[in-house]
Amino acid sequence: MTMLPPPSPKKLGLVIDLDTCVGCHACAVACKEWNDGGQFGPLPDENPYGKEPLGVWFNRVHTYEVDRDQGLGARDERKIKSSASPAVQPPKSAAGSDPHGHRSAGPWPLAPSPSRAMTIHFPRSCLHCETPACVTVCPTGASYKRGEDGIVLVDEDQCIGCGLCAWACPYGAREMSPVDGVMKKCTLCVDRIYNENLPEAEREPACVQVCPTRARHFGDLGDPDSKVSKLVAERGGVALMPELGYQPVNRYLPPRPRRAGDEVEAAGEAPVETLDADALPPVLRWLDRILSR
Repeated sequence: MTMLPPPSPKKLGLVIDLDTCVGCHACAVACKEWNDGGQFGPLPDENPYGKEPLGVWFNRVHTYEVDRDQGLGARDERKIKSSASPAVQPPKSAAGSDPHGHRSAGPWPLAPSPSRAMTIHFPRSCLHCETPACVTVCPTGASYKRGEDGIVLVDEDQCIGCGLCAWACPYGAREMSPVDGVMKKCTLCVDRIYNENLPEAEREPACVQVCPTRARHFGDLGDPDSKVSKLVAERGGVALMPELGYQPVNRYLPPRPRRAGDEVEAAGEAPVETLDADALPPVLRWLDRILSR
């Protein structure tokens, strides 16, 4: 079994803002493009233009509809889409339970009332845990954690494709490549963030570079004075399932409160603005008469 290195003061990771993520999948596509031909590529696709395409993705984006008062993680969440591409389907589950195995009193999913519903786009990739179970179960040492920056990687030359690490990971962050017969996972673009041939502004993961809403942030979460650490402190960033004890490094920023339709109605209708045509310049009065016909 593989041993973990001593805890590193440097903890590189991602901070993902669930308030501004729009589920466009740009991060997933850019990740696929950059890593397809790099040190940890290729990321093969099977039947890519067929009816049921399959492939390996380091990053996937899931979309949930949740009760805005309970937030993501409520058992009445409704998974309405799960994909890194339109062809990927959500997991099937037994009647009366959700894909995570939670039992429910009635048939799953349970939808929140329309006025209380909120859509959450949830990007999912490796969280580069402090004590990753995927590393300690690896029988060959192929799965390992770097001591200098905390990044978790897979040495494909040592991987035998046993799948133990995927079974051990509770976040579903690893995918077996049936073409290559080895395990694949997010590398935080380690071949990019240290690449001195790139301008310093581009030395960050591809998914962070392309996010159109700046919902993804990269930096050292072990440094309390770093931009990402300050952002987490300011917005109350959370770790994913901390009760499991694996200490994930990545953080998620929760959505900000939103006003539902019932609150808007309670607040009353907005005042109607009226236009005093006599106070307008002659040209605008003429234009107002033309447009009012």
